[in-house]
Amino acid sequence: MKNVDLVIIGGGSAGLAAALQAKQEGIENLIILEKEPYLGGILQQCIHNGFGLVQFKEQLSGPEYAQRYIDLIEQEQIPYRLNTTVYEITQDKKIYYTNADEGCVCLQAKAIIMATGCIERSAGAIMLEGARVSGIMSAGLAQKYMNIEGYMVGKKVFILGSGDIGLIMARRCTLEGAKVLGVAEIMPYSNGLNRNIVQCLNDFDIPLYLSHTVKKVVGKDRVEKVMIAQVDQKMDYIEGTEKEFECDTLILSVGLIPYNPLLEKLNITLNPKTKGVNVNQDYETDFDGIFSCGNALHVHDLVDYVSQEARLAAKGAVKYLKDQSHHQENLHETKAGTGINYVLPQKFARCNEDKIDFKFRVTRPFKKCNIVIKTDESVVKIIKKLYLLPSEMEIVSLDMKTLQEPFKNLEFEIKEEC
Repeated sequence: MKNVDLVIIGGGSAGLAAALQAKQEGIENLIILEKEPYLGGILQQCIHNGFGLVQFKEQLSGPEYAQRYIDLIEQEQIPYRLNTTVYEITQDKKIYYTNADEGCVCLQAKAIIMATGCIERSAGAIMLEGARVSGIMSAGLAQKYMNIEGYMVGKKVFILGSGDIGLIMARRCTLEGAKVLGVAEIMPYSNGLNRNIVQCLNDFDIPLYLSHTVKKVVGKDRVEKVMIAQVDQKMDYIEGTEKEFECDTLILSVGLIPYNPLLEKLNITLNPKTKGVNVNQDYETDFDGIFSCGNALHVHDLVDYVSQEARLAAKGAVKYLKDQSHHQENLHETKAGTGINYVLPQKFARCNEDKIDFKFRVTRPFKKCNIVIKTDESVVKIIKKLYLLPSEMEIVSLDMKTLQEPFKNLEFEIKEEC
């Protein structure tokens, strides 16, 4: 068994950024474990641009963004293992992994950063009605087929869900010669970024059917047609609103879920809203020395934010390793009030922190509203916003000196202007 100071599970955007930050802060004995045959994660199949505006102040494609970090990993000589599956983590931070070259290996870690990313919801997860035939696939899988494997997924395509990957695949399929018949979204608003609505749908005259979902899939060996219908506020079908589309492919862009099977085995409770674990301001979980960040913690809209968050988690891990601070006692809790879906971190200690970044998403679109932050009953800060969208993560940096003791909860809520 080998002793390692820091083990980073996942070699995507979060894992790479975390490893670099830890190395820059003096942690030499570290390693990245990655299940794929390459570093970079999902970025390697995202050949469109739009990445790096925050981190590098320029537009990059996914592979270009990943390569910037991979080059730094090589430059810093940070060790990593590819084609490596981690199959168990113990409470005392033993990590068991396997690959073809080393067989089964056990590492004893002092600290662990979980950067395992997220997975897509499947047809079964949304209880899609109708035939289970060829031609039904997730947006990420369709993207991998086209951008990595070089296969065309279909000629006549319909997309369910207006998540960013689905919107991007609507454009990608169109550019490759397919006819994209439309995008159905069960919510009365899109779940994708505004820029993707414009660039991927409007620019190509692809219709978006809001408050609609697929009612039935028809086909024998492959998808032959889909029937969509409008839904009411209770998500029940509205009779007489059905529309049929003859197609050979149905692409699902119906949400992402943080991937945490290893932490679930430790009986760490997942947050019902984020589907990730709860963390403090150092991104440490309820287990001492185990940290989580990126899409393994909560789903992000920009990869730049994933990298930023991973660096914060790495700083937390470094502080833990150097025993500079340990914020697991006397914690305050954050609370999601009216109009807020979740707030992260879920708990925090003031200690000597100057500022803490709090992240949240709203439950629905808002216009001309205020973000109200209060401790118990005392208002700490009010931030005016022209609009807020569920698809865009909000980040509020709060000066800890403005919080007057004693208090238990720090609550975030949205109040619309009259």
